[in-house]
Amino acid sequence: MLAVLGLVCVILVATASAKRYHAHDHVGIVANTVGPFNNPTETYPYYSLPFCKGTGKQKHHKQDLGETLSGSRKVATPYDLTFLDPVPWRSLCEDYLEPEDLKALKDAIEGDYFFEMLIDELPMWGYIGEVVHEEFLLGKSIQGARVYLYPHLHFSIGYNGDQIVTANVTTDARRRVDITDVNSGQEVVFSYTVEWIHTPEVDYDDRMKRYADSTFLPTTFEIHWLSIINSFVLVLLLTAFLSIILMRILKQDFSKYMEIDEDELAEEETGWKMIHGDVFRAPPMLNIFCAVIGAGAQLFFTVFLLLLAVLVGAFKATRRGALLTAGIMIFAVCGVFGGIIAGRLFKQLKGKNWAWNTILTASILPLPLGLVFTAVNAIAWSYNSTAALPFTTIMLMMAIILFVHYPMTVVGAIVGRNITEEYKAPCRTNKVPREVPQVNVWYKHPVAQLFMAGFLPFSAIYIELHYIFASIWGHKIYSLFGILFLAFVMLTIVTSFITVALLYFQLAREDHHWWWSAFINGGATGLFVLAYSFYYFWHRSNMNGVLQLSYYFGSFEFVSYIYGNVKTD
Repeated sequence: MLAVLGLVCVILVATASAKRYHAHDHVGIVANTVGPFNNPTETYPYYSLPFCKGTGKQKHHKQDLGETLSGSRKVATPYDLTFLDPVPWRSLCEDYLEPEDLKALKDAIEGDYFFEMLIDELPMWGYIGEVVHEEFLLGKSIQGARVYLYPHLHFSIGYNGDQIVTANVTTDARRRVDITDVNSGQEVVFSYTVEWIHTPEVDYDDRMKRYADSTFLPTTFEIHWLSIINSFVLVLLLTAFLSIILMRILKQDFSKYMEIDEDELAEEETGWKMIHGDVFRAPPMLNIFCAVIGAGAQLFFTVFLLLLAVLVGAFKATRRGALLTAGIMIFAVCGVFGGIIAGRLFKQLKGKNWAWNTILTASILPLPLGLVFTAVNAIAWSYNSTAALPFTTIMLMMAIILFVHYPMTVVGAIVGRNITEEYKAPCRTNKVPREVPQVNVWYKHPVAQLFMAGFLPFSAIYIELHYIFASIWGHKIYSLFGILFLAFVMLTIVTSFITVALLYFQLAREDHHWWWSAFINGGATGLFVLAYSFYYFWHRSNMNGVLQLSYYFGSFEFVSYIYGNVKTD
C-alpha cells in the first residue's frame, strides 16, 4: 500500500496532455536562461542581457516546482510564430545599444555564453555570438580579436500532423554584428526567420529521444550495456565467491563447535565464538545510529520507487523538472519507511525517548541539506543567478518537509514500534565488555577494510556514474533508466555481500564493535563517489568560477553524506 501511495504521488506529477494546433494558431517561443557553456549551474535570466524585449512587460511563463529548482526562469518573447506559416525574414525590433549594453554582450560572448529557448516544451540552444581570431586565449580576447553578436535567429520546426515534434534554432554568421568597440553606442536590428518541416518519422511520444542522442556527447549506448555486463559478471563472481567461502568457513566452525564437549567448551572457544557475550550489546550513540539507519532506508525506497515509476511510465522523465519534482514528493512520502525502520530498531535495542529518536530520524537528512542549500543559495543570490530559489519556492519546500515528511516519519515510527516485539538475544550479554585484541596485520585494519568495502561496489557502477555526472553537470539528457535500475540493484547486492563478509572477518578477530563498523563499511562507496567528483571536476569538465564550484562541491558533499546512509542492513 505504501509503495502504491508513492507511485500515486508520482502520477500526480505526470505531464500535461499533448498540445494540438490548427493552421495559423499562435505558437509561443519561450526564453529561459543564458550562461557560460562550461558552467551548467551558472545561469542567468534571458533578459539580463540587452536582448530585444518588444513592447509591454514580459510575461513570466508557468513552470512547476522541479523546473524552478533546476534554475529555469521561463519568460515569453515577442517572436510572432503561427502554426505552418513560414517567415522568410521579419524584424523583431531595432534597438540602440548603449556602451554598457555592448560591454555586457561582449563579456558574455567572451565567456562562451549560450541561450536556451523552448517551443512547445522542446528546448533549443544557441550561442549569442563568437570571437574570431586565433589569438583568443583563456576566455578573453586580446589585441586583434573581433567579437561578433548574432542578432538573427533561424527557427526550424518539425511537425507531424497537428503536433510539433522537433524544434531547432541556428544563428546566421552572415548577419553577425561587430561589437568589438564598446566605447560608443550602436544600432542593432534583431530579426528572425521560420521554416516548417514535415517530419512524419518522429512521433510525438518519441520527440525527446533526439536530445538523448544529441551531439553534445558521443553516442555510447553500447558502452552502457558493456559496462552493465561487466558489472553483472563482477557481481556474480563476487557473490558466488563470498557465499561459498563464508558458508564453508561457517560450516567448519559449527562442526568444530558442536563436536567439543561441554567441559572443553570454554577452553576451545576462539574467534567469533569468544565474543558471544558482547556481540549483542547495543551500539554507542544509539539515537543517532537508529536515525541514520532509518534515513538510509528512506533514501533506499525513494530511489527504488522513483526508478520504478520511470520504468512503468508513470511520468516522462525527460520532461524538464519532472524527475526532480517526483523525487521530492516520493522522498517526503517515504518518510514512513524511515520511521518504521528506525522505530523498530530503536525498540529492539531498548532505546529510551522514542519521540526524540523520531524527530532525529526526520531531521538527519533535511538539516544538512538545508545548511548546504543556505550557503550555495546565498552565493547564487549575490550573482543574481537563476540558480537562486525564490522565496515562495523555499516556503513550499519547507511546507513539504514540515507537513508531509515529518508526519509520515512519525506515523512510520508509531507503526514500527507497534509491530515489533522486544528483541531477546540468543546469548546473555556480559556486564563488562571484553577487550578487543589489537590488529597486527595491515589487511585486517579497519581502514583497509573500509577501502575494500567502498572500492568493490564503486567498480560496479563507476561507468554509469560517469554518464550521470555528464548529464547533471553537462548538456545531455539521461534516458537509460532501465540500465540505471540494473546498476542500482547491483550496487545493493555488492554492498550487502561485501558488508556481510567484512562483518564476519571483524567478528572472527574478536572485535565486537560491529554496529557502526558495518554501517560505515556499507556507506564507504560515498567516499569513492566524493573522490570521483573531484577527479571529474578537474579532469573531465571545464567548469570554473565561485558559483559553479560552490554548487558542484556543495552537492557532492551532500551526496557523499547520503551514500553513507544508503546501505543494506
